[in-house]
Amino acid sequence: MATIMEMAAEIIAAHASTTPMSKDELLAELNEVHSVLAALEKGEVVTTEQAAEGVPVVSRKKAFGKDKIFCMLCGKGFKTLSRHLKTSHGMTASEYRKQFDIPRSQSLAAKNYSESRRQMAIERGLADNLAKARAARGKKKQK
Repeated sequence: MATIMEMAAEIIAAHASTTPMSKDELLAELNEVHSVLAALEKGEVVTTEQAAEGVPVVSRKKAFGKDKIFCMLCGKGFKTLSRHLKTSHGMTASEYRKQFDIPRSQSLAAKNYSESRRQMAIERGLADNLAKARAARGKKKQK
């Protein structure tokens, strides 16, 4: 019979073959799968809520990077967290902020991603178009 580490490695290898993962993501995933398999071997019942209530997988300092933002629940890296939190963990951004005491001023998107979106909006003149649309809407309401 295979050891827990061998089983975890096989599961992660199968997942990594279909999903691009960084070295840090692979290690985090391996640790998570190994701990779940070890708990199951001991006869413990493991639920996603128990994993979500635990200690953060990633420290807050490491979680908010320039190129990626890492989920403190599972350790996976993304450009933005909102969709991941909803689909994988069934929680909103405000629930996530509350659980890990993250201030509202802290963006849940990678810094470089936010900056590139900001530059794109400036280049396309989206602020000017918004101002024009608001002015036109204000004139319609006055009539």
